[in-house]
Amino acid sequence: MVYLITLGGMFLGCILFMFTFIASKRSGKYYLAPIITFLFSVVIVVYSLIVVGGFEGMGYLFLAAGFLIISIAGTLFLPFLIRRKASQQFKKRDKISLVMLPIIFFATIGLVIFSEQGYWIIDKGEHNYVRGEGIENYYRVSTISEGKKQVSLRVGEEYMGKEIEVENITKRGPTEITVKMVEGEDENKIPYIDIGVDEITEPVKVQTTNGVVFESAKDKAGN
Repeated sequence: MVYLITLGGMFLGCILFMFTFIASKRSGKYYLAPIITFLFSVVIVVYSLIVVGGFEGMGYLFLAAGFLIISIAGTLFLPFLIRRKASQQFKKRDKISLVMLPIIFFATIGLVIFSEQGYWIIDKGEHNYVRGEGIENYYRVSTISEGKKQVSLRVGEEYMGKEIEVENITKRGPTEITVKMVEGEDENKIPYIDIGVDEITEPVKVQTTNGVVFESAKDKAGN
């Protein structure tokens, strides 16, 4: 994942570098390309440390590292690139690039934001089943660091020998968490899972792909 984020930063950094380099053709100030790419990495670092903070800010730091790598590589190859750009007049391909590069840049960012899961697995596993314990199915919602939520799902004897996988979590409207029960490695153990969620919208619904709906611990206590 770290490598993918850094590669993503390098891809976006390349687009920014190329756009600035081409836009600098008439003025001849090609040195602006690596400088602006470097300053963009600094902005991402500041945003990571001040606005996001904590563990989640680490992802932005790796993204900034991608921009930094491109700014350094661009500086090293800048003399070679300048020699190939002797003319200061925009050609047709330059004009097309100045239009297409920003579109690709923002489309890539939009695609990442749209496809972001908004959840992560805090812990999952199995525990030994002791006959007669009377373990029931339920889920519990609690608040963790920085106001984010944790949904803890505990299941009973009927799911012994299974593992729990997250199938889907809705992002719009009331939060619906759909889990899938798959075959586990130990048929004598009962699975559990703790899911971190960026944001919870009531009423929460936790269900399996087979349509089994779990009650919350609060509702069970009130019954």
